[in-house]
Amino acid sequence: MSNILIINGHQYYPFSEGKLNATLVDEAVSLLTQKGHETRVVTMQDEINVEQELENHQWADIVIFQSPINWMGVTWSFKKYMDEVYTAGMGGALCNGDGRTADEPKKHYGRGGTLSGTKYMMSVTFNAPEEAFNDPSEFFNGKSVDDLLFPMHMNFKFFDMRALPTFACFDVMKNANVDNDLERFKAHLNDHI
Repeated sequence: MSNILIINGHQYYPFSEGKLNATLVDEAVSLLTQKGHETRVVTMQDEINVEQELENHQWADIVIFQSPINWMGVTWSFKKYMDEVYTAGMGGALCNGDGRTADEPKKHYGRGGTLSGTKYMMSVTFNAPEEAFNDPSEFFNGKSVDDLLFPMHMNFKFFDMRALPTFACFDVMKNANVDNDLERFKAHLNDHI
């Protein structure tokens, strides 16, 4: 069975208390532990111990990143977590520099990752409806969820991690369908983990 690190990137706001993201994390823990996987959970409300977080990433076979998308990206507290933990991991815990060498300073950028074999899954929540994506006449100009998450995917590729299919909940503030989202999430986890 696998070691699975789940990072809840929710940032509390009075209008967004984080109940859906917390519920998705709880569902993942419950389902995955029932299947025999070991899980660890970190939230942005926890005091972040950088060394422990580096060890968590090295321990994990799979990392699930659960986050709302605010202003087209992850929350500021999740970004702060990445800035602190991932920068500290540049010395070998997550990667050996950026992959370039003195002999070839213009080649192999982003190829220094040390988490080969580790998989990751993005699970995100949107205020935007699903119909806003993949349609050239809508807001995202025909772009997909993964197009919007491209910088996140590149972060994890930098560590030589491999992507599992992304999961998304849509329209969560105005037309939420939590029961359906939870069923889809459980099916997604069963299909990919």
